[in-house]
Amino acid sequence: MTSTLTPPSVDRGVPARETGPPRRRTRTLAVPEARWATAATVLFLLALPLQLAGASAWVWGPLYALSYATGGWEPGWEGLKALKGRTLDVDLLMIVAALGAAAIGQVMDGALLVVIFATSGALEALATARTADSVRGLLDLAPATTTRLTADGVEQVVMAEELTVGDTILVRPGERVGADGRVLDGVSEVDQATITGEPLPVAKERGGEVFAGTLNGTGALRVRVERDASDSVIARIVRMVEEASETKAPTQLFIEKVEQRYSLGMVAATLAVLLVPLAVGAELTGSLLRAMTFMIVASPCAVVLATMPPLLSAIANAGRHGVLVKSAVVMERLGQVDAVAFDKTGTLTEGTPRVTDIRPLAGSGLEEDGLLVLAAAAEQSSEHPLARAVVDAARERGLRLPVAEDFGSTPGVGVRATVDGSVVAVGAPPRLTRTATDVRTARALVLVSDLEADGRTVILVQVNGAPAGVLGIADRLRPDAAATTASLARLTGTPPVLLTGDNPRAAARLAAEVGIDDTRAGLLPEHKVNAVRELQGAGRKVLVVGDGVNDAPALAAAHTGVAMGRTGSDLALEAADAVIVRDELAAVPAVIALSRRARRLVVQNLVIAGVFITGLVIWDLAGRLPLPLGVLGHEGSTVVVGLNGLRLLRDAAWQRAASERAR
Repeated sequence: MTSTLTPPSVDRGVPARETGPPRRRTRTLAVPEARWATAATVLFLLALPLQLAGASAWVWGPLYALSYATGGWEPGWEGLKALKGRTLDVDLLMIVAALGAAAIGQVMDGALLVVIFATSGALEALATARTADSVRGLLDLAPATTTRLTADGVEQVVMAEELTVGDTILVRPGERVGADGRVLDGVSEVDQATITGEPLPVAKERGGEVFAGTLNGTGALRVRVERDASDSVIARIVRMVEEASETKAPTQLFIEKVEQRYSLGMVAATLAVLLVPLAVGAELTGSLLRAMTFMIVASPCAVVLATMPPLLSAIANAGRHGVLVKSAVVMERLGQVDAVAFDKTGTLTEGTPRVTDIRPLAGSGLEEDGLLVLAAAAEQSSEHPLARAVVDAARERGLRLPVAEDFGSTPGVGVRATVDGSVVAVGAPPRLTRTATDVRTARALVLVSDLEADGRTVILVQVNGAPAGVLGIADRLRPDAAATTASLARLTGTPPVLLTGDNPRAAARLAAEVGIDDTRAGLLPEHKVNAVRELQGAGRKVLVVGDGVNDAPALAAAHTGVAMGRTGSDLALEAADAVIVRDELAAVPAVIALSRRARRLVVQNLVIAGVFITGLVIWDLAGRLPLPLGVLGHEGSTVVVGLNGLRLLRDAAWQRAASERAR
């Protein structure tokens, strides 16, 4: 059977698509919220030094006013729309608080509150836009056009969405598969890491299943379409990410969970402080002053700042140590995690195949280095990932590779070349030994069986037609993987779970190395989502750690998703709530411990803010609290809780979190 299939005639009605999908990415300033927040910040930064330098209020006042307008109009408008729907939310409350601060002369404080609030909204809007970009961009993995074969063998280049179940398509070497289907003819190896996460290309021959968007290797395949484009695995991944993002439980900071009651209570109390004295004959000026003082001392500024500085400080500290946490909400949620699910390839492992075993056969006359030299020399001209692993292993040992001649490659079988006068074949053991029955071949197959039982991918080396040895190849475990899983088991009280699309033997071997008992292998993306929902149905708050397109739905569906930054796909990075930029697994338990410290500081700050507010409110209601003293007490509580939260900016806070996860 030949590896190149070429029908006699071609009908090219549609131009072929260029290789390499375009990258979709919303620019920061393309988001309206980001433009308004940027303008507000710039105006604030222009006004602040002028005010501190003692310039006239006529100089810095208009700049502050513009900062209020640019940063506050959108949340204010959203708050008014919510009010129209009989809901009083934190948007309107913050704007009222900022205007109240300006009304009593605290213009800078109010502007700072507006800037912080506008920036937070802009970051949320940008994150939403970027996630939508990645979901739409995922569709670019599937080719826009594909080659359909008619009943009489004519090729027609058609749009992929025009394919129907039962059509036959031709997938040439290096092309992406145009539809989900089953191989009718041909032999090749297909890189389907985007779907299953498997680190190595999978051999495909007659009867093998292939998926749209996966990358074909060096052979040509005829494929019978078994699913419509709208029902392909890649299309289902898109739908799952979108649905998970839409149905994921709304996330709110602690203070936002009580904003309705607090907001309504404060407004009602302020009106009561104003109207009750008037009803019993008090003067309007005195009642208005008391009500204004009450609104200031009871406003939630200190409570909001009690929550944000610890979380923002933790975000900044984590960022300095290679963990990008996308929002304060995410930082808060990280501390709630009580179950962890890991992907395998590219997450617990490096995602790159490495030679782990070199086994020369007795009687071959070769030592380990000699066997590796012959295999690497024959593989030098191959672009297969296994070939690169063999060549890299020889170079790491400093071995000199002779020049190979008469190189040839057969898809699904392996390579053959002449090295130092000997014919060397390197490839899949079942195919190279299909017709051999000698004793040395039997010994080689025993070695192959032993290595495969340990979860290795095995290649056989033949010299002049006789087996000379075998090489075991596996994806190398990250150095900190075992320590990380142990730390997470201590932090959460539950051993992590392994969710992988890789084969069960490879998954079991890795799980044993890192100490994971619950292993679920051979999973497609929807199966990973189901596993996450099963854990959540048992009352768990699940953290998913992954890196690939196939992990994105689970990352979106989880309580919190963490992606590996260096190896992560665009979709995984955007679907995740946090990114481990340097791919250091030890950062996962460290950031969870840091989040828990931040949550404890939030509670401390809320107690401090509550004591200040309660004391000032009682003073104002039971006595006569001077407005300047009320402002001083209010601002003083804000400063205290702010400084307390900033403690998490220090490197010592991360070090303590790292030591806490190690215990």
